Amino acid sequence: MNDMTSEQTAALNERHRVRMERKKAVIDARIQAADKQVGIIIVNTGNGKGKSSSAFGMAARALGHGMQVGVVQFIKGAMATGEELFLRRFPEEVSFHAMGEGYTWETQNRERDVEKALAAWAQAKRFLSDPKVGVVVLDELNIALKYRYLDVHTVIEDLLDRPPMQHVVITGRGAPPELVAIADTVTEMNVVKHAFAAGIAAQAGTEW
Repeated sequence: MNDMTSEQTAALNERHRVRMERKKAVIDARIQAADKQVGIIIVNTGNGKGKSSSAFGMAARALGHGMQVGVVQFIKGAMATGEELFLRRFPEEVSFHAMGEGYTWETQNRERDVEKALAAWAQAKRFLSDPKVGVVVLDELNIALKYRYLDVHTVIEDLLDRPPMQHVVITGRGAPPELVAIADTVTEMNVVKHAFAAGIAAQAGTEW
Protein backbone atom coordinates (compact mmCIF):
# COMPACT_ATOMS: atom_id res chain seq x y z
CA MET A 1 0.00 0.00 0.00
CA ASN A 2 1.25 3.46 -0.88
CA ASP A 3 0.89 5.62 2.24
CA MET A 4 2.72 8.70 0.88
CA THR A 5 0.92 11.98 0.82
CA SER A 6 0.23 13.72 -2.48
CA GLU A 7 2.97 16.22 -1.66
CA GLN A 8 5.50 13.43 -1.05
CA THR A 9 4.48 11.70 -4.27
CA ALA A 10 4.87 14.95 -6.20
CA ALA A 11 8.32 15.52 -4.68
CA LEU A 12 9.38 11.94 -5.53
CA ASN A 13 8.16 12.34 -9.09
CA GLU A 14 10.05 15.61 -9.47
CA ARG A 15 13.32 14.08 -8.16
CA HIS A 16 12.87 11.24 -10.63
CA ARG A 17 12.28 13.71 -13.49
CA VAL A 18 15.44 15.65 -12.62
CA ARG A 19 17.55 12.47 -12.40
CA MET A 20 16.26 11.20 -15.74
CA GLU A 21 16.85 14.61 -17.34
CA ARG A 22 20.48 14.49 -16.23
CA LYS A 23 20.83 10.86 -17.33
CA LYS A 24 19.39 11.66 -20.76
CA ALA A 25 21.93 14.44 -21.23
CA VAL A 26 24.78 12.05 -20.44
CA ILE A 27 23.43 9.29 -22.70
CA ASP A 28 22.70 11.69 -25.55
CA ALA A 29 26.27 12.99 -25.37
CA ARG A 30 27.66 9.44 -25.49
CA ILE A 31 25.45 8.56 -28.46
CA GLN A 32 26.59 11.67 -30.32
CA ALA A 33 30.23 10.81 -29.63
CA ALA A 34 29.77 7.23 -30.90
CA ASP A 35 29.65 8.23 -34.55
CA LYS A 36 31.66 5.41 -36.14
CA GLN A 37 29.87 3.02 -38.51
CA VAL A 38 31.82 -0.21 -38.78
CA GLY A 39 31.27 -3.94 -38.55
CA ILE A 40 31.90 -5.37 -35.09
CA ILE A 41 33.04 -8.66 -33.61
CA ILE A 42 30.82 -9.91 -30.80
CA VAL A 43 31.91 -12.77 -28.52
CA ASN A 44 29.45 -14.60 -26.26
CA THR A 45 31.25 -16.84 -23.79
CA GLY A 46 31.02 -18.18 -20.23
CA ASN A 47 29.44 -21.24 -18.63
CA GLY A 48 25.90 -19.88 -18.45
CA LYS A 49 23.03 -20.50 -20.85
CA GLY A 50 22.27 -18.05 -23.63
CA LYS A 51 25.36 -17.75 -25.82
CA SER A 52 23.94 -19.32 -28.97
CA SER A 53 20.44 -18.11 -28.12
CA SER A 54 21.70 -14.53 -28.19
CA ALA A 55 23.61 -15.09 -31.43
CA PHE A 56 20.56 -16.43 -33.24
CA GLY A 57 18.47 -13.62 -31.83
CA MET A 58 20.90 -11.24 -33.55
CA ALA A 59 20.58 -13.28 -36.74
CA ALA A 60 16.80 -12.77 -36.60
CA ARG A 61 17.34 -9.08 -35.94
CA ALA A 62 19.60 -8.81 -38.99
CA LEU A 63 16.99 -10.54 -41.14
CA GLY A 64 14.48 -7.96 -39.99
CA HIS A 65 16.76 -5.29 -41.44
CA GLY A 66 17.01 -7.12 -44.77
CA MET A 67 20.58 -8.33 -44.23
CA GLN A 68 22.09 -11.55 -45.51
CA VAL A 69 23.16 -13.97 -42.76
CA GLY A 70 25.77 -16.71 -42.89
CA VAL A 71 25.86 -19.38 -40.16
CA VAL A 72 28.55 -21.95 -39.44
CA GLN A 73 28.06 -24.29 -36.50
CA PHE A 74 31.24 -25.86 -35.20
CA ILE A 75 30.93 -29.04 -33.08
CA LYS A 76 27.13 -29.12 -33.49
CA GLY A 77 25.60 -31.04 -36.37
CA ALA A 78 24.82 -34.51 -35.11
CA MET A 79 21.20 -33.48 -34.55
CA ALA A 80 19.03 -30.75 -36.03
CA THR A 81 18.49 -27.77 -33.76
CA GLY A 82 15.50 -25.48 -33.60
CA GLU A 83 17.55 -22.58 -34.94
CA GLU A 84 18.63 -24.62 -37.96
CA LEU A 85 15.09 -25.86 -38.68
CA PHE A 86 13.77 -22.31 -38.43
CA LEU A 87 16.46 -20.44 -40.37
CA ARG A 88 16.38 -22.94 -43.21
CA ARG A 89 12.91 -21.58 -43.94
CA PHE A 90 14.68 -18.51 -45.37
CA PRO A 91 17.05 -19.94 -48.01
CA GLU A 92 17.26 -16.64 -49.88
CA GLU A 93 18.43 -14.74 -46.81
CA VAL A 94 20.29 -17.34 -44.71
CA SER A 95 23.05 -19.78 -45.62
CA PHE A 96 23.20 -22.31 -42.76
CA HIS A 97 26.00 -24.85 -42.35
CA ALA A 98 25.98 -27.26 -39.37
CA MET A 99 29.40 -28.83 -39.80
CA GLY A 100 30.22 -30.70 -36.60
CA GLU A 101 29.44 -34.24 -35.56
CA GLY A 102 28.65 -33.71 -31.90
CA TYR A 103 30.38 -32.68 -28.72
CA THR A 104 33.91 -33.88 -28.06
CA TRP A 105 32.87 -36.39 -25.40
CA GLU A 106 30.55 -37.97 -27.99
CA THR A 107 32.91 -38.07 -30.98
CA GLN A 108 36.02 -39.19 -29.01
CA ASN A 109 38.09 -38.74 -32.16
CA ARG A 110 40.32 -35.67 -32.15
CA GLU A 111 41.67 -36.24 -35.66
CA ARG A 112 38.14 -36.33 -37.08
CA ASP A 113 37.14 -33.29 -34.98
CA VAL A 114 40.09 -31.33 -36.37
CA GLU A 115 39.15 -32.33 -39.92
CA LYS A 116 35.56 -31.15 -39.41
CA ALA A 117 36.68 -27.88 -37.79
CA LEU A 118 39.02 -27.09 -40.68
CA ALA A 119 36.20 -27.72 -43.16
CA ALA A 120 33.91 -25.48 -41.12
CA TRP A 121 36.51 -22.71 -41.06
CA ALA A 122 36.88 -22.95 -44.84
CA GLN A 123 33.15 -22.21 -45.08
CA ALA A 124 33.47 -19.42 -42.52
CA LYS A 125 36.22 -17.84 -44.64
CA ARG A 126 33.88 -17.82 -47.63
CA PHE A 127 31.40 -15.79 -45.62
CA LEU A 128 34.16 -13.55 -44.26
CA SER A 129 35.23 -12.78 -47.82
CA ASP A 130 31.74 -11.86 -49.05
CA PRO A 131 30.65 -8.24 -48.49
CA LYS A 132 27.04 -9.20 -49.30
CA VAL A 133 26.86 -11.15 -46.02
CA GLY A 134 25.99 -8.64 -43.33
CA VAL A 135 26.16 -10.93 -40.29
CA VAL A 136 28.21 -14.08 -39.79
CA VAL A 137 27.38 -16.36 -36.87
CA LEU A 138 30.21 -18.69 -35.85
CA ASP A 139 28.46 -20.89 -33.32
CA GLU A 140 30.72 -22.81 -30.88
CA LEU A 141 33.87 -21.54 -32.57
CA ASN A 142 35.33 -20.96 -29.11
CA ILE A 143 35.19 -24.70 -28.42
CA ALA A 144 37.17 -25.46 -31.58
CA LEU A 145 39.73 -22.87 -30.50
CA LYS A 146 39.83 -24.13 -26.91
CA TYR A 147 40.73 -27.64 -28.06
CA ARG A 148 43.16 -26.25 -30.65
CA TYR A 149 41.34 -27.75 -33.59
CA LEU A 150 42.04 -24.39 -35.25
CA ASP A 151 44.92 -21.96 -34.92
CA VAL A 152 43.68 -18.88 -33.07
CA HIS A 153 46.09 -16.53 -34.87
CA THR A 154 44.91 -17.71 -38.30
CA VAL A 155 41.30 -17.26 -37.21
CA ILE A 156 41.98 -13.74 -35.94
CA GLU A 157 43.80 -12.78 -39.14
CA ASP A 158 40.82 -13.91 -41.22
CA LEU A 159 38.36 -12.11 -38.92
CA LEU A 160 40.25 -8.84 -39.17
CA ASP A 161 40.51 -9.15 -42.96
CA ARG A 162 36.72 -9.33 -43.45
CA PRO A 163 34.63 -6.62 -45.24
CA PRO A 164 34.55 -3.42 -43.15
CA MET A 165 30.77 -3.37 -42.53
CA GLN A 166 30.36 -7.06 -41.76
CA HIS A 167 29.38 -8.12 -38.24
CA VAL A 168 30.53 -11.41 -36.69
CA VAL A 169 29.00 -13.17 -33.69
CA ILE A 170 31.10 -15.90 -32.04
CA THR A 171 29.85 -18.24 -29.33
CA GLY A 172 31.13 -20.95 -27.02
CA ARG A 173 32.67 -21.44 -23.62
CA GLY A 174 36.30 -20.62 -22.98
CA ALA A 175 36.92 -17.85 -25.50
CA PRO A 176 40.71 -17.54 -25.83
CA PRO A 177 42.23 -14.29 -24.53
CA GLU A 178 43.62 -13.47 -27.98
CA LEU A 179 40.09 -13.45 -29.41
CA VAL A 180 38.71 -11.46 -26.49
CA ALA A 181 41.45 -8.88 -27.06
CA ILE A 182 40.45 -8.14 -30.66
CA ALA A 183 36.66 -8.36 -30.17
CA ASP A 184 34.57 -5.20 -29.94
CA THR A 185 31.88 -6.56 -27.61
CA VAL A 186 32.39 -9.48 -25.20
CA THR A 187 29.70 -10.87 -22.93
CA GLU A 188 30.30 -13.59 -20.37
CA MET A 189 27.24 -15.61 -19.37
CA ASN A 190 27.46 -16.79 -15.75
CA VAL A 191 25.43 -19.57 -14.18
CA VAL A 192 23.06 -18.64 -11.37
CA LYS A 193 20.81 -21.68 -11.73
CA HIS A 194 20.35 -24.27 -14.45
CA ALA A 195 17.53 -26.78 -14.77
CA PHE A 196 19.93 -29.61 -15.68
CA ALA A 197 21.45 -29.46 -12.19
CA ALA A 198 18.00 -30.33 -10.83
CA GLY A 199 17.74 -33.36 -13.09
CA ILE A 200 15.61 -31.69 -15.77
CA ALA A 201 16.47 -32.94 -19.24
CA ALA A 202 17.41 -30.69 -22.16
CA GLN A 203 14.23 -29.94 -24.07
CA ALA A 204 13.29 -28.84 -27.57
CA GLY A 205 12.70 -25.12 -27.77
CA THR A 206 14.80 -24.23 -24.73
CA GLU A 207 18.10 -26.08 -25.18
CA TRP A 208 18.12 -27.10 -28.85
